[in-house]
Amino acid sequence: MPKYTTDEDWELLDELGVDLAPEPAGQRSAREERIIAGFAEIERFVEEQGRLPQHGEDRDIFERLYAVRLDRLRELEECRAILEPLDSRGLLDAAAESLGDEPELSDQALLDALGIDATSANDITQLTHVRSRREINTAEEIAQRTPCKDFEQFQPIFDQVQQDLQTGVRQTIKYQDNASINQGDLFILNGQKVFVAAKGEEFISDYGVPNCRLRVIYDNGTESDLLLRSLQRALNKDKTSRRITNPDWGPLFSHTEAEDDIQTGYIYVLRSRSDDPFIAENRSIIHKIGVTGGDVKSRVAHAKKDPTYLLAEVDIVATFKLANINPKKLEALLHRFFDSARLDVQLPDRFGVPVQPKEWFFVPLSAIEEAVEKIKEGTLDQFRYNPESASLTQL
Repeated sequence: MPKYTTDEDWELLDELGVDLAPEPAGQRSAREERIIAGFAEIERFVEEQGRLPQHGEDRDIFERLYAVRLDRLRELEECRAILEPLDSRGLLDAAAESLGDEPELSDQALLDALGIDATSANDITQLTHVRSRREINTAEEIAQRTPCKDFEQFQPIFDQVQQDLQTGVRQTIKYQDNASINQGDLFILNGQKVFVAAKGEEFISDYGVPNCRLRVIYDNGTESDLLLRSLQRALNKDKTSRRITNPDWGPLFSHTEAEDDIQTGYIYVLRSRSDDPFIAENRSIIHKIGVTGGDVKSRVAHAKKDPTYLLAEVDIVATFKLANINPKKLEALLHRFFDSARLDVQLPDRFGVPVQPKEWFFVPLSAIEEAVEKIKEGTLDQFRYNPESASLTQL
């Protein structure tokens, strides 16, 4: 038997299913190993999902199989004796979570799917759909997750992505086998949102495959430092994996100026003269952001009578001329980008009906100007607004 010494060689052998580990002294029996391996699959589910597997026809087939398996492991004394010393989470004694019966699959069908032969003393140890201990350990070594200590920096990204998915700004598309992965990319893997926060320097492995290290953040507050190829394999393996698209706002600014450019209006930034104590105290960083196809001065001429303008006169502090642009999309984009700093205010209109103006933001002018520049450059999707620092932060 030749000797393999490099990490890449071991990774390749593991992918091929070749186990060169020596047999340890006092090794468990094959029967015990199958019991432990089956239980390890349930532990992995609990770790990833944060709950026990549940019965129910609306559940994934594998979750339902894990739920049946856990029930059987709890019932058989032989299995409990083997697993109790290993049950650090107390799964064997945890309250079972059941959403109902399984009308779609009979007991026999479930047992068959689990690899249990009901004619041979209901042997729970004959599990055919579980990975070997070697496979489980290898997977854990490749993609061990740890708590993300700076998750507060990434939580707004996941919140914004969820909002974008709900409003249709972003979509999900099926992940194509071995498709490219870049810093800033977002995926759905095993039901969790995954954000590629950092991408290390590329290298070529000993068997000629380009690879690199990634810092991957999960929406449950964990992260992992894994190889790009490992993430690709995981996405390939999960048949429900999805890529989350970047926002598609269409053509906002033209990249070149021409004689036939069509002026489509202005972005305008206003500052209120309201004598409200809060607004007066923070006047320099409370701004209304809007887009108009006409003259800005005409637009704000009657601000004092309009709740949209906080029933007060306003100062025009900045305007940006637009050409070849979709005004409605641009305004929606700016409002969405600064949504975390939207001013929560309510005023009565001239009939006494409460009105909540939606276009005022607790944002300094410099941040608004920078956001407009990023839109012109086509790079705004690489940034987010950080209310704490009152500035744009690169993702």
